Amino acid sequence: MYLGIEFGSTRIKGIVLNDNFEVIASGSYIWQSTLKDGYWTYDLNEVWVGMNAVIDEIAKTINVKEIKSLGVSAMMHGFLPFDKNGKLLTPFRTWKNTNTTVAATELSKQFAFNIPLRWSIAHLYQAYLDKESYVKDIDTFTTLAGYVHLTLTGKNVLGIGDASGVFPIDVKTKHYNQKMIQTFNDLTDMKLEKLLPGIVEVGEDAGFLTAKGVELLGNKLTVGIPLAPPEGDAETGMVSTNALKPKTGNVSAGTSVFSMIVLEKALNKWYPEIDIVQTPTGDAVAMVHANECTSRIDPWIELFGEAIMRVNGEVDRNHLFETLYEVSLEDTPLGEFMKQKLVEAIIDLKPGMDILLNKEHVKVDYLLGHGGYFKSKSAGRKVMSETLGIPIRLLETAGEGGPWGMAVLAAYRYYNKEQKIKFDKFIEKVFKGA
Repeated sequence: MYLGIEFGSTRIKGIVLNDNFEVIASGSYIWQSTLKDGYWTYDLNEVWVGMNAVIDEIAKTINVKEIKSLGVSAMMHGFLPFDKNGKLLTPFRTWKNTNTTVAATELSKQFAFNIPLRWSIAHLYQAYLDKESYVKDIDTFTTLAGYVHLTLTGKNVLGIGDASGVFPIDVKTKHYNQKMIQTFNDLTDMKLEKLLPGIVEVGEDAGFLTAKGVELLGNKLTVGIPLAPPEGDAETGMVSTNALKPKTGNVSAGTSVFSMIVLEKALNKWYPEIDIVQTPTGDAVAMVHANECTSRIDPWIELFGEAIMRVNGEVDRNHLFETLYEVSLEDTPLGEFMKQKLVEAIIDLKPGMDILLNKEHVKVDYLLGHGGYFKSKSAGRKVMSETLGIPIRLLETAGEGGPWGMAVLAAYRYYNKEQKIKFDKFIEKVFKGA
């Protein structure tokens, strides 16, 4: 049995797969970011409360002591700086924070490479420019997945996909871009190479669950089980949709929305609308991202729900969501209204997608979709396909999203340790059994 846990923006979810890659248990925990001192953050104590709640729910179905491997993924980017004693120097700054405009703009110019506002290096450089007092004490900085993994294993590493949202990756070396590191060092008085977490590729040794880690998890799991390299939610979504090879891609539509296409070759130039990140195996990916998606739709559905409750006194929220999404396909005033809201939720992707498809002529036949936007498979798929100008397909595994993908990576970590199987062959086996 293999456990994948993902820290999403609104939910912590865990999924356990058996040797046939079937879901045999799952658990979830709702959490929310808060605005504190002008920054979006999460209480890190809630990381452990939520993770334990997920494992407790899973334990109602299976014997968690039999879990053979574990993997943790989370929302990408953000900023968690620590001193040499492991003390967090400032509260976790999530990807939602947009105070990094000056830093991101300057780094993009200096690197000739797009550095989005949400990337970890933009947060670090902005803190340096703002002369925040703790900057001089930073020993390392990482992502949320990196923090959880470090705490459970004692190993300060990131999967290459998650690392690519921290600092640009050199596709040839599959390590941080050394030329850009030197440029950053020249801009600051830092030695960035000493602050960055190590990079681990899919299936490689990323550490083992320590006694301290087991204690944090309520002594439910077994000391010594291997952990997969910690990954970002974008990368686990690529795994869950089997969008890992050149000319394949996916689109994740939930709290935020982003499309990802694995590239055959580098783009002709850099664009502020397009991020370049990596798959868990280190292939370059063109990513188009927008901070908001279903959050633009939800208030309207909640409003309809409140109206129904005032009339009937009760409403099935899931049924309401599915119904109103489906209504968007109807040629009625309500249908047109709902279609407009579904389009508004994803329209920010279109400029970047137009660049990729029409200007750079990136080859991809369709995108595989996953996330809450596809609660109604027919409506979400049709509206997005029409809006972006590319066919959208859905897989059953996509409904499980990132946690399923992380569980697959955890399984591969175990299989690779025991049997030394190549990842592409392993993925073929997974999707034959899925």
